[in-house]
Amino acid sequence: MKKALCIVLVLFLAIMMAGCSSAPANDTDKNAEASATKTPADPNKPYAGTEIVVFNWFDYIDPNVIDMFTAETGIVVKYANFTNNEEMYTKLVANPGVYDVIVPSDYIIERLVKENGLEKLDLAAMPNVANLSEWVKNPSYDPSGEYSVPYMWGTVGILYNTTMVDEEITHWAQMFDTKYAGNVIMMDSYRDSLGITMKMMGYSLNERNQEALNAARDKLIEQKKNGIVKAYQLDETKDKMIAGEAALALVYSGDALYSMEENEDLAYVVPMEGSNIWLDAMCIPKGSKNVEAAQAFIDFMCRTDIARMNMDYIWYSTPIQTVIDEMSEEEKNNSTLNPSQEVIDRCEFFQDVAEYVDMYEEIWSEVRLAR
Repeated sequence: MKKALCIVLVLFLAIMMAGCSSAPANDTDKNAEASATKTPADPNKPYAGTEIVVFNWFDYIDPNVIDMFTAETGIVVKYANFTNNEEMYTKLVANPGVYDVIVPSDYIIERLVKENGLEKLDLAAMPNVANLSEWVKNPSYDPSGEYSVPYMWGTVGILYNTTMVDEEITHWAQMFDTKYAGNVIMMDSYRDSLGITMKMMGYSLNERNQEALNAARDKLIEQKKNGIVKAYQLDETKDKMIAGEAALALVYSGDALYSMEENEDLAYVVPMEGSNIWLDAMCIPKGSKNVEAAQAFIDFMCRTDIARMNMDYIWYSTPIQTVIDEMSEEEKNNSTLNPSQEVIDRCEFFQDVAEYVDMYEEIWSEVRLAR
């Protein structure tokens, strides 16, 4: 009995000692956990782990830029694309709260500002915006500069194959000449194709007069019925022109620059009657759940090295003055990348024609369905 009692007592004391010796270890673990919880977040990545959806044109950013942005900020970017402004606007209205950054053109920004569809930007939190050229800081479509930050700009003109024409290309009327039957590519965009036709006929790009629009419609239908139009398209045009599949094409200046780099027989001109000068800008739509992270993205895009990367990748003109200042003389003298003031002065910005959209769309439908 005494032996049994001794054994029990020894076991009891052993258990008590083990309990006492483990207590400090548990306290240490708890202290370690508390210390880890209190570790401050990286002040350089305050939005790390946030996901933003950027809605932009196809092939309109250097993919490496997105990777760099995520690496530097921890913000994950989901990228969505659209083909034209009208498609972008329709999807934006149909899906409120889905997109955090959008990149529409000037006249759509004008519409969204009127509709209270954009968040005001906290420019104080976006120091790189100071790199913008002065002429783009207070555009007519956003006079206060509170709703948009310019991304790229350019012109609309004629890209032509010098081996497939026997004359100097200087006027819009040459795209309607039967001598180029089956060799002209028009834009599948009613603002652009109707716009240059009205410009050719002496009207404004922003015409709202039914008679003027009907005249442009009839001219485009005549062009189509005469077999002049090879295709109505957008993104595919540069590859078609590089391959020598058409003589003339209605294009944006950036697509022209890219094409000319790939095919030395190609040249670009803004016709004498004038054309569209456009500006695409970054905005945050109402309903974005990640405004601060979206602003971080926009600010990042205005950084000199990043803006240069994007300009080199997509071939459009940058509104970032610090990039322009560092351009080579060859780049500064490139009339497609940096059009002269004389060219700019005969061009117009598109204005919002929201009240007349139905009329524009009906006219464009008549053109596309003509046989």
